[in-house]
Amino acid sequence: MANGDAFWRNVERRSDLKKAENDGRVADSMEVRKSLMAKVDSGEITLQEAQSELKRIKRNAKKNGQVTRNQAFLGR
Repeated sequence: MANGDAFWRNVERRSDLKKAENDGRVADSMEVRKSLMAKVDSGEITLQEAQSELKRIKRNAKKNGQVTRNQAFLGR
């Protein structure tokens, strides 16, 4: 595969990910991740608690009819 093909494939994948996030289909969207980090920055929770919460969100994504960022990026 040529480098140009890989570039355009990744551009398309990032676009698909952004669309899925905008449609609310991504459980661990960037907004969710930012809100977790805001809680860490304010001292509400520790980094380890935020990481555990993110793992829980990703684990429960399928049960809630959603996908993870990685799954959205890969086109699932």
